[in-house]
This record gives sequence, C-alpha cells and structure tokens, in this order.
Amino acid sequence: MEQAIPLLILGLAAGVLSGMFGIGGGVVIVPVLVTLFSYELKPAVATSLGALLLPVGIFAVIEYYRAGKMKISVSAIIALGLIVGGWFGSQLALNLPVDTLQRLYGAFLLYAAWRFMEPRKWLADIRAGTKPVEVVGHETSASFISLLILGLGAGVVSGMFGVGGGIVIVPALVAFLKFDQKLAVGTSLGALLLPVGLGGVISYYQANMFNVRDSALIAAGLVVGALGGARLALGLPSTTVKRLYGIFLLFVGLRFLLQIG
Repeated sequence: MEQAIPLLILGLAAGVLSGMFGIGGGVVIVPVLVTLFSYELKPAVATSLGALLLPVGIFAVIEYYRAGKMKISVSAIIALGLIVGGWFGSQLALNLPVDTLQRLYGAFLLYAAWRFMEPRKWLADIRAGTKPVEVVGHETSASFISLLILGLGAGVVSGMFGVGGGIVIVPALVAFLKFDQKLAVGTSLGALLLPVGLGGVISYYQANMFNVRDSALIAAGLVVGALGGARLALGLPSTTVKRLYGIFLLFVGLRFLLQIG
C-alpha cells in the first residue's frame, strides 16, 4: 500500500488535465505508470482504461453543462462509437510489439500537439504583441453517422493507448464541426462519462494485464482533479487552453518516442 498516495496524486494531476482539456486522463496516467511505477506499456494501458471506467469526470461535466459548454446529444452518439471502438483498439494493441505501439503513440501525440499549438499563428501573435482572446466557434450540424464514426475512431485510439478518447474527439469537434474549445472539451467529457472502455478493459483483463487496485486509486484522484481542471479552463480564454494543451501533448509525445530503446 506504499504506492497508494502516489497513485492518488497521479489521479489528481490527470484529473486536472482531464477537466481542462476534455481528455480522460490516460495521456498522463500511462506514461507516468511506465516511467515512475515500472509498468510495462500494455498493463499501463489496461490499468488506465480501468481507472476511466467510472464516471470520474461527473463534477467537471456538471460545471461545463452549467456554463452552456456541453452538447448532450453529440456526447451520446460519440459515446456509442467509443464503446465499440475501444474493443477493437485493445485487440490491436495486444497484438502489436511494444516498440511499435510506443512509436505510434508518440507520433500521434506530436501531430495533435502541432494542431493545438498553432505555432505559426502563435509567433505572429507574439510579434504583433497581441494577447490570446476568447475564440467562440459556431458549431455546425453533424449527422449521426459522422459522429458515430468519430466515436469509433476515438474508441480505437482509446483501446490502443489507454486514453479516454478525448485526445481525438476534442480536435475533431474543433476542426471539423467548428466547436469552440470549451464546448468541445465539455462535450468530450460528457461522452466519456459512460463506461465506454469496458470492452477494452475486458480484453486486457482476460490477458492478465489489468491491475484493479491501482485503477481504483487513480480513479479516486481523477474525480477531484477533474472538477478543479474544469474550473481552471472555464476561467481562461479558449485560445490559451488550446495552446497549453498543445505544449502538454508535445512533452508527452517526445517522452514516449525517447523511451524507445
């Protein structure tokens, strides 16, 4: 039980980032379990998915909903795709070499970081001496099929890498459906409330790669942290939140690529 407090702290930190960026928190949990807790990558992915099964973002979702930054219908359709996609993603991960999985994860995070940081626009803002401002998107309508496909794709990524799927959902909602950043974050968290990773967790459990106790401890920290992260994000301009997210993903992506030996 000497690891109980560090695992709770890990969950708390992951929860803060979850509430700020609309992710499940696995993008923090997995690398920390590998780096600091001596987990192999696949058991780390399994344990992260297990921690995300409970509605750990419930308080953060309530905050976004009260602020008018959540689309319940969109969340529900995406969640349906997540449930199916998570099982397929876990099957892919279980049959891939660990180094290959890490390369895919690192490359994916670097791409997402570039999209969120918008370095050219950022440099232009710095040269012009302008400050980040609130950017409000005008969300477009989306068909049931397109949202379901988004959920399926996010579910595959979730099952492969132990993340909630928000790392795919948020950029897609912003880029293709013109959601503003906070609305995308709130809608993503809403989609992750249900136990969308259950199929993936079952697959990992059957492969004897799932640590129930550690998942429960991390989940406890996630619940509290997500509320704090939501309140932080709602108080910041959307552009600032996007760029902070990009910096965070850049660090994690490089970390995974550099770990390959």
